[in-house]
Amino acid sequence: MKNKSLLMTIAILIIALSSVAQETGTFTDPRDGKVYKTVKIGTQTWFAENLAYKASKGCWAYNNDTNNVKTYGYLYDWKAAKTSCPTGWHLPSDDEWTTLVTYLGGANVAGGKLKEIGTTHWDKPNTGATNESGFTALPGGYRYPDSPNENLGYSGYWWSSTEQVNSYGDYWFRNIASRFNAVYRYDRGGKSAYSVRCIKD
Repeated sequence: MKNKSLLMTIAILIIALSSVAQETGTFTDPRDGKVYKTVKIGTQTWFAENLAYKASKGCWAYNNDTNNVKTYGYLYDWKAAKTSCPTGWHLPSDDEWTTLVTYLGGANVAGGKLKEIGTTHWDKPNTGATNESGFTALPGGYRYPDSPNENLGYSGYWWSSTEQVNSYGDYWFRNIASRFNAVYRYDRGGKSAYSVRCIKD
């Protein structure tokens, strides 16, 4: 009887997890030959890695160390981010980010479902990380034009293509941090440099 209950529990967990991350695949960027993992979450197909395409301008390796690109991709200012995804893919809009977060249960819990498990790349405690979405969010930090690169290991920041309607020329982005289970939505000027996740057209 106990074995039957255990098997039923395992089956329920498998069904629950498979309902979030349905399909995985790969995409080869024809511009440089880099192969990216992809994942379908709900109706959307995303890169399961940060973009690592070297744009002609407006992108940087964290601390100008190209070894960081292999894991975390480049950091892009908004203008470069808007145009750096390969043909057939694009920088997600604010609404597309919201669709993803809503599908994963809302902003208060979606961060854990997006984050890579463990502390190989994330600082401790990596609160709530399950990566049940298959998105494998990584903490690539940021670059501001008036400050040093910061937060590698602690936070990930990802641009949207959507402008915030204010007088400052800011753009929406998403943030996930090691110590929190949530996904945060903020706006910032386009000269800041954040990671990029491409979404399929």
